[in-house]
Amino acid sequence: MADDFKNILNQEPAEQTRLTVFLLIILLVVAVVAAVILSRPWWEKHGNRAAQPPPLPAPRQTMQNPQQQNFRAICVLASNKSLEEARQKGYVLLAHTKDPALTASLETLLGQLNIELILSQAPMPEKVEYVVQPGDSLERIARKFKTTVDLIKKSNALQRPVLHSGDRLLVFKGTFNLAISKSRNDLVVKVNDRFFKRYRVGTGKFGRTPIGTFVIAEKIEQPPWWRPDGKMIPFGDKENVLGTRWMSLQATNTTNAVRGYGLHGTWEPETIGQQASAGCVRMVNSEVEELFLLVPIGTHVAITE
Repeated sequence: MADDFKNILNQEPAEQTRLTVFLLIILLVVAVVAAVILSRPWWEKHGNRAAQPPPLPAPRQTMQNPQQQNFRAICVLASNKSLEEARQKGYVLLAHTKDPALTASLETLLGQLNIELILSQAPMPEKVEYVVQPGDSLERIARKFKTTVDLIKKSNALQRPVLHSGDRLLVFKGTFNLAISKSRNDLVVKVNDRFFKRYRVGTGKFGRTPIGTFVIAEKIEQPPWWRPDGKMIPFGDKENVLGTRWMSLQATNTTNAVRGYGLHGTWEPETIGQQASAGCVRMVNSEVEELFLLVPIGTHVAITE
């Protein structure tokens, strides 16, 4: 390289200029190549990092609500047919939760558990074992325990009403009462003043359903209906609006006397949850049949706005 510079100095000015430019270009190319080679480790390290997508944040562990965990555990007990244990734990959770959604789920579950327990031969605290005495009948036992003949038959799987002295029966001894809300269009069944089941109902147009305290005074299966003009419409006629069951209401205490009001089924289930009747409380036929089986004459009913 030194000899090349000497040669350049010995040449003419024009040729010296051309050679100088040529040598500078060569030096620039060599410098660029050297720079690329020397910077490759850094480029590989930092360039690859930039090319890779940023790491995903570690998923946060979802905080589980202890009450929801308890509810799921209760559902497992129910599915495993540990009905009474599920029921008791359900009542404890219902007393402590303030979550409206969980309350609704618990009420639905408790309603199912209560119906399954009361209509089967499974034991529950509200049942007692009764030994049939000479001269006993289902009607006599039902009056003694203030329950219904149908409930005794259903919960003991009796195919016939014939009883024999010494037979053992499980008889329900709890006290039912009903609370109907016109604004919510629902009916809450309680046993010994504790929640038992909630039903959706229909009430009267323009607030016609009377409010106050009542008792169930009469129960009729497949009821006839008397039109406002006094004509009787038999059960099964398409004009009969009472559905499959009728339970009349009689006012108590200071409530004004009423006539012609009661709880009944309906052939128009789409009206449930609405204020659509002439004043009576409507229920889906299958649900009024269930309630009819449970509650005896004399059951207290409270109707509020």
